Amino acid sequence: MHEYALEKARVRRSFDAAAGHYEQHARLQKMVRDEMLDRLEWIKVDPSVVVDLGCGTGAATRALRKRYPRAGVLGLDISTGMLAMARAGQPWLRKPHLVCADMERLPLGDASVDLLFSSLTLQWSNEPERVFAEARRVLKPGGVFVFSTLGPDSLHELRNAWREADPAHTHVNLFYDMHDVGDALLRAGLRDPVMDVERLTLGYPDVEAVMRSLKGIGARNGLAGRSRGLTGKGRLERVRATYEQLRNEENQLPVSYEVIHGQAWGGEPGRYRADAFGEVRIPLSSLKR
Repeated sequence: MHEYALEKARVRRSFDAAAGHYEQHARLQKMVRDEMLDRLEWIKVDPSVVVDLGCGTGAATRALRKRYPRAGVLGLDISTGMLAMARAGQPWLRKPHLVCADMERLPLGDASVDLLFSSLTLQWSNEPERVFAEARRVLKPGGVFVFSTLGPDSLHELRNAWREADPAHTHVNLFYDMHDVGDALLRAGLRDPVMDVERLTLGYPDVEAVMRSLKGIGARNGLAGRSRGLTGKGRLERVRATYEQLRNEENQLPVSYEVIHGQAWGGEPGRYRADAFGEVRIPLSSLKR
């Protein structure tokens, strides 16, 4: 829906502004990143080229370089502010390869990447199918795309509170369902997708802390349907009143996340591709005796 379309320039500016204090607020991002890095133990690849797609401040990029010391590791992000922090965090003798680029238009050659790693980045794309198509293009045959993104149950407490306080505007992103993500992977021509969902809940002392945390990682409202004026105190009070009803036994306000983990493989270009149900249809006229 148009009102939930992300304005890319505003998203970029938000991440630029948050770069200097991102790691102080990135509780969820660190948890998911560590989980993804642990899961690489089960993927049998010996990559020569690794790309950290949406590398942010470079934490995963550094970990990937340590895990695959013989590989060339490239960090890619849309935010120059984030890339500046990623560069500052690296040893001066081995500066990383960092590129400012859009994940929907990767400046990488066809069949050039063995491992494409992306932690909590896909939700910042209006067209994840374009990202998947680019992943399919740049992966070598047998290369693997490992990613995480947010599912539709994420931030539902905050979304509902804003809906009560300001139903005329959009305040919280909509996220894609796991099954829709899987279908999009197949349509893009990626092979053997495997996905699962992890549900996490973080606690905060009050609504202001919830909002500070989101702004602190650059997750400001970049939706086309947002209000263009200042948010009045009355609306904020209604948000607070609605959210307060959810205070739990630990005297915390919950923030829920539905984290989708996925992987899919590149392969040789085929004449026929699987449809959304994983079926490949070959016309009888193409079969020979």
